[in-house]
Amino acid sequence: MTTKTFSMDQVKFVAEYAAHLMGCGIHTSRVIRNTKRLGDALNFDVNISVFQKSIILTIQKNETQQIFSEVIEIPALPISFEHNSELSGLSWEAVDRKLSFEEIKAKYEKIVSAPRMNQWLVLLLVGLANASFCRLFGGDWLSMLIVCIATFAGFYTRLFLQARKINHYIIFIVSAFIASMLSSTALLFNTTSDIALATSVLYLIPGVPLINGVIDIIEGHTLTGISRLTNAFLLIICIAIGLSFTLFLFTNRLV
Repeated sequence: MTTKTFSMDQVKFVAEYAAHLMGCGIHTSRVIRNTKRLGDALNFDVNISVFQKSIILTIQKNETQQIFSEVIEIPALPISFEHNSELSGLSWEAVDRKLSFEEIKAKYEKIVSAPRMNQWLVLLLVGLANASFCRLFGGDWLSMLIVCIATFAGFYTRLFLQARKINHYIIFIVSAFIASMLSSTALLFNTTSDIALATSVLYLIPGVPLINGVIDIIEGHTLTGISRLTNAFLLIICIAIGLSFTLFLFTNRLV
């Protein structure tokens, strides 16, 4: 077993680990549990306070009673269940196998730097998923095809604007408008156009923030939970605005 040393590198690493978990969309209590477990593996106690935009960690060395504090901003990262699973597993592996700090850090870097799923494959899968929702709500095959194409275009627009650091509320309005506008072509055919319009924007629904917000409030992290729910509701309003533009343009009414 490698001798563990206490340094600011370890403090900063644990803070980065916690911030990355929060940025990936993991609920607060799990972030705290994983971070404390990682601290145990490095032989120090971790006290953590999570806010909407930042995390404050106070770390105390068990042997020397040294205390260090670190404040880190939570990065804006895409939702990642893969990072959630692998980083949680890393904290268990660090404890069970008594990994050294260098080994833990190397495994962390490997996880966070791993290439993401091919963007075009993601676009195709999201389009098919939204088309399945259309079918689930009673849409016919032509509506499913239109919804799949509309979702593909809307999601591509979202990724395009995200890469250019556009405000995410504007991104949701524009993406919802593009997807619903394309799905409005269903009005030209004898098909289930109302279902196609309604389901074309479902890929934008912020399900993870909504679920995590409720979990945070139930588990006592009220401040974080309310901030997550507030952000999720604002995104839903943006989706409604984008969809409303299409309804005004192509149907001249709100349904």
